[in-house]
Amino acid sequence: MNLSSDLIENHTFDELQIGQSARLLRTLTNEDIRAFAAVSGDTNPAHMDADYANNTRFHGVIAHGMWSGALISALLGTQFPGTGTIYLAQALHFERPVRIGDTLTVSAVVITKDEANKAVELACEVNNQKGERVLHGTARVLAPRQKIRLPRSSVPQIQLFDPQARFNELLALGRALAPVRCAVVHPCDQGSLTGAIDAARHGLLIPVLIGPESRIRAVAEQFGLDLNDVEIVDVLHSHAAAEHAAALAADAAVDALMKGSLHTDELIRAVLARKELRTGRRMSHVFRFDVPLYSKPLLITDAALNIQPTLADKIDIVQNAIDFARVLGVVLPRVALLSAVETVNPNIPSTLDAAALCKMAARGQISGGILDGPLAFDNAISAEAATIKNIDSPVAGQADVLMVPDLESGNMLAKQLEYLAGATGAGLVLGARVPIALTSRADGPMARVASALLTQLVAHHGRSKGSEAVL
Repeated sequence: MNLSSDLIENHTFDELQIGQSARLLRTLTNEDIRAFAAVSGDTNPAHMDADYANNTRFHGVIAHGMWSGALISALLGTQFPGTGTIYLAQALHFERPVRIGDTLTVSAVVITKDEANKAVELACEVNNQKGERVLHGTARVLAPRQKIRLPRSSVPQIQLFDPQARFNELLALGRALAPVRCAVVHPCDQGSLTGAIDAARHGLLIPVLIGPESRIRAVAEQFGLDLNDVEIVDVLHSHAAAEHAAALAADAAVDALMKGSLHTDELIRAVLARKELRTGRRMSHVFRFDVPLYSKPLLITDAALNIQPTLADKIDIVQNAIDFARVLGVVLPRVALLSAVETVNPNIPSTLDAAALCKMAARGQISGGILDGPLAFDNAISAEAATIKNIDSPVAGQADVLMVPDLESGNMLAKQLEYLAGATGAGLVLGARVPIALTSRADGPMARVASALLTQLVAHHGRSKGSEAVL
């Protein structure tokens, strides 16, 4: 078949001859396996889990058998006979596994033609790069009767996002660290109590449950949670739980705090009442998100604590986020100071704050990161968008941290990423002597464990640098 680069052309029944053949080549990648699993729903660990696969008869990950079969369908449907082909039957015999990196040659040969029905039978074979036959069989199809030449269609792109793999990468950051003692404040619902137990099971925290013991045990019994060997401090209500937890942190009896089923302001108010927990920095919240269409973790601050931060507040908010990013392994965090536009406009206060923060960073008043702003959201996360607008920036398209103008915009951005973009996130309050995990009632088990991991990392960083350096 003579194809131009931009046209596809089929073979009609009348054009096909006995013995005529065609072939295609394809190399298997890990992305192929993951895409086939996502489309088919076949998540057999022999294809997805290297540790499991290494202990099977194949001693490693192999492709789904039908992935090779699908290549035959691709050859018949797109090339030979091509557009207009209708499958009637397919027989397949599997002989060898296909591994990542194998290059397969898929071939089809016409062996019979049925004039009455315009049906064609083809012998199909798939061989690997060693010449070994992977599978063979026969296909029976209705060949196209009409000649078709069409523009070559663009191949649809499949975006693969594996939350579990991203979650495992995050957990690996704390693999060598000992669990830290964490006061879990008023864990009187399923989510907060399960999160504390899961964090302990992952070796991240040693939970100290503070709240009405009868209610905590009732929740544990209702949802089948094992509280053996878990310390419980019995107090009457959520206010008392917050005050007791803050007192334990002030006395260095715990290394971290975690919010349970109480309001955020109850817990924060109790922390602020203890001067021993203050650092001279304003406390601020940071979300860490894994976003399917972004190449690296993204921090957003402040979307939960400071409602309308002043310029002075933003200095601490930015510094907290930079220091946190460095704890997570980002050597030189890039901070995008967000606004509605990318130019300084006296009528938009956030653009003035962004310009001032950049000047402060240039003069060493903010350290450890690269700041740029004001930047609109598209310019912050898309180098292409920045190029179109002629923005020359060391941050545009590469941001590690997005600093929002106020809590409202940050909260909306964070929830849009989670509910519309499929991002997975966890958050932490920084700026006190101990890290504070703020979990939401809507958080799932993975988000709660991720928050515990972030808490563990910051707590260990504080131990290694001394209390003055705690975020």
